[in-house]
Amino acid sequence: MIIEVLTLFPEMFEGVLGTSMLKRAQEKGLVKIKVRNIRDFTTDRHHVADDAPYGGGPGMVLKPEPVAAAIETCLAENAPTPMCRVYLTPDGESWSQQLAEEFSQLPGLVLLCGHYEGIDQRIRDHFIDREISIGDYVLTGGEIPAMVIIDSVVRLLPGVLGNEESSRNDSFSGNGLLDYPHYTRPADFRGHKIPEILLSGHHKKIEQWRRQRSLEKTWRRRPDLLHKLEPLLTKEDKEFLRELASGHPPADAGGE
Repeated sequence: MIIEVLTLFPEMFEGVLGTSMLKRAQEKGLVKIKVRNIRDFTTDRHHVADDAPYGGGPGMVLKPEPVAAAIETCLAENAPTPMCRVYLTPDGESWSQQLAEEFSQLPGLVLLCGHYEGIDQRIRDHFIDREISIGDYVLTGGEIPAMVIIDSVVRLLPGVLGNEESSRNDSFSGNGLLDYPHYTRPADFRGHKIPEILLSGHHKKIEQWRRQRSLEKTWRRRPDLLHKLEPLLTKEDKEFLRELASGHPPADAGGE
């Protein structure tokens, strides 16, 4: 996969892309990530990339010329690889695990990081394929959202995590539920013991326990997800949720 990032502050990406999973993924050749400075595509000697908005008002707006030139350079240098052009903006469609999975199937991405009051609307109208928001709040720029998208997409690429089962069990993935609790050694940590079922070696019962813990966590924290998943819930799932709602959950429902 090829990922191009267009930003006014390329130094922000050095630590994120140079450590941990993202660094290893690049070293293995599983993803190619390049960060470009939008100012490099300006034509004046001061490398000015922004200007005051037409009609007046506060703040500055990124000029269309350098942004368009940067996007066109990414497309030309990576041809014939198709590159999906994405603008990070608070008023874009909400980022989700489902979108991360969709984007992980793409051969290439161009991530445009907005700044100031945003970018010239003509860029959005004629040079952008998708507009993405990572939440209903405003940041100083699109750099952190771009990092979020890169991390959530790259970890889904085959071979990046080493164990594909790991990403399939993530919250919001696969069955759409929140993830179940995880435990490791020691079995007794300062008097807090792991659930006995995990020591039983009975794989079917362990899977049932994990399923119920996922259902319970989702019911308590994100009931909106259960409404969407209702057609996919089994008879046993629905019975378990009824018991939770009645205030009489199974004895081990707390996982203690």
